[in-house]
Order: sequence, then structure tokens, then C-alpha cells
Amino acid sequence: MRIRIDLAYDGGDFHGWARQPGLRTVQGEFEAALATVLRLPEARVVVAGRTDTGVHARGQVAHLDLDRAALDASAGRSPEPPLVTLVRRLNGILPADLRVRRASEVPAEFDARFSALWRRYAYRVADRPEYADPLVRQHVLIRSRPLDLAAMNAAATDLLGLHDFASFCKPREGATTIRTITRLHWEREPSGIAVAHVVADAFCHSMVRALMGCLMTIGEGRQDVSWAGERLDAATRSPAVPVAPAVGLTLEEVGYPPTAELAARLLVTRAKRDPGEVR
Repeated sequence: MRIRIDLAYDGGDFHGWARQPGLRTVQGEFEAALATVLRLPEARVVVAGRTDTGVHARGQVAHLDLDRAALDASAGRSPEPPLVTLVRRLNGILPADLRVRRASEVPAEFDARFSALWRRYAYRVADRPEYADPLVRQHVLIRSRPLDLAAMNAAATDLLGLHDFASFCKPREGATTIRTITRLHWEREPSGIAVAHVVADAFCHSMVRALMGCLMTIGEGRQDVSWAGERLDAATRSPAVPVAPAVGLTLEEVGYPPTAELAARLLVTRAKRDPGEVR
């Protein structure tokens, strides 16, 4: 059987999602807990997106393939459904900064990574002294200069759509930097906090934080509104585009198609992106 697991975590004390020898990671903690609860030598999951060091998540999604008999055996004599017992027992041994929100059986065609239609991130900034709340300092970036959200939103329009985002990604051999951003917009929450919402089919390494760094540079008046589009057109990584700190970034949600469309979605996302598609 294939199980979808929805996770949330505070990334402040994790060295990102992916397992790394000798370092505390979300994947390392989670897979160790799974192996313990399911009484397996090891457990391996596939995740929707590997978050970087310090990045938080409310809506991370992973999947796990498991023999049904192993799940039933792990539940023991619990009167609850086995997946309910699994969630309860996982949360009983996981650290407080990592929680399982739910677990559900899904079709074999579901893939936490390749079935995803989009990922939605939020980036939160306190850009005025009266908005800085020390109680949320691990989740909101404190900025010393006020941000011009109108200028940032005007600049963001040049980044919408299908593009090669090489200017905003840390290069990885064999990995494409072609992505489609469907939403990139700043607004203020009732508390006064400035929050950016960004939605794309996928993100490459450090892409969201580089986008935020670029737009905040414009929002502080240190570059013109046209600078974001100019950097995009350059199609090469430049130290002039700062990578914003991880502290303000949260993976909020991952979207998936209806069950009947899962198989077709896998074919689309596993196909190589054609650079000719990009303007």
C-alpha cells in the first residue's frame, strides 16, 4: 500500500529536509521514527520538495510504500484505524518541532514529488519596528528598512509565467532551471507583517529566497522596478541578487490533481523541459 503523510515542522534547528551524515535533518528524524513505530530495519519516504536549512513547513507532503501486514502489526490491539494509530504513535516519539498532521492511503499512481501540480510558499517580513514581534522571531525576518510593496508587486509581474530562472537558482549538474510561476504577490497581514505568496509548479535550489532577495532590494529603493526582469533575462547567477535568509520562509501547501489524473501528471512532470518553450 502507498501512504500519503502530511507534515509540519519548524526548520530553525534542522539542517534542511534531506538526510546528511552527522547532522539533524527532517528526513533523518522522520524516517527514524517511522522505522521505530513500524518495527522495520529502515523506512524511506519520497517528499514533495526538499526544503533548505532553516526553512519551515506547514504543508509538506511525503509518501511511503508499506506492506499492509506491517501496518496492521504495528497497530497491535489499538481499537483505532491503523493509520490513526500510526499518526498518534509517530507524534508520541517525534520531537516537538516536527509533527505528522495526517496519514491516508492513496493510489499507487500518487507520487508526493512528481504528482504535484504546484507548491505554495509564504515569506514574512517585519519591516518596521512596531511590527517586530520577538515571539515569532524564528518565522518572520526583521528588516531595518520599510518595503514599498507596490514597487515589489510591479517588479514581480516580470517574473510570472514560464521562464528559465537560472539567475535565481544555485546550479546543480543535470537539473533544469525552467519553472512556471503562477503567483507572486506581496500584501500586508492585519498585524502589519509584509508577506509574499509565491506559487509555482516547482522550485529549484534557493530559488524562492533569491526571488525574495531581489524583490526586497527593489522594495527598499536600492534598484529600479525593472531590475527583476533584467536579472531574469541575464539567465546567469549573480552575487548582485542577494539570497534572503531562510527564517521568513514557509512551505504552506502542495497541490495535487484528482485521482483520475495522477497517472497523466506523472508523465508530464517526468518529461524533460524543452528550453525552446521559454521566451
